[in-house]
Amino acid sequence: MSPSTLTLFTLLILLPAATLSSAALRGHNAARHGGDLVRSSCSHARYPDLCFHTLSSYPGPTDNPRDVARAALKISLARARRVSSYLSGQAASSSSKSKRERGALADCLEQMSDSVDELRQSLAELKHLRGGEELRWQLSNAETWVSAALTNEDTCLDGFQEVEAKVKGDVRRKISNVARVTSNALYLINRLDEGTSRRQSGRGRRPARRAGFVMAGDDGRL
Repeated sequence: MSPSTLTLFTLLILLPAATLSSAALRGHNAARHGGDLVRSSCSHARYPDLCFHTLSSYPGPTDNPRDVARAALKISLARARRVSSYLSGQAASSSSKSKRERGALADCLEQMSDSVDELRQSLAELKHLRGGEELRWQLSNAETWVSAALTNEDTCLDGFQEVEAKVKGDVRRKISNVARVTSNALYLINRLDEGTSRRQSGRGRRPARRAGFVMAGDDGRL
């Protein structure tokens, strides 16, 4: 085999390995960037550890602040749907429950169904964000819907204050979990909105935003 042929043969062998190595490095850098963004985005959330844990294991993209806010909202919506399904099952098997317990379950199911609808509407806004002043109104709408979802989750828990039953503890644990991830989602949307407002400062008055509701006394732990 001539030296030139040997050199070409060697290059053909090494080139795929070099290409794979470069692709692996790009993937590693992208994953690191996404992890760093998630960490910095969650650092001042109400429940930062929960925020980082749920978003760092999220299988979809988290490459920019919009991705992060959408991911947080998808997580909140998925958990709200699971709780709504759980409450529906409890309400369907309520023949052995007290009248007060049945009433609390029915009210809570209605509240959580509303939360699912509101989170879905908020996610729809974040999926189709546009530019200029319309972007700010879209983010304001998304914040309002997520705030309303938090209010519904809090109202659901209030309905169980006078109920003494095993299901009360289960409902509180599940609703509290949804409320925490929803609170984090609201924070990340607010953060996205504030970043947009800073970039567009001086172009008009920022739309009013409703504050989120969070249950007093929660320590943020799962």
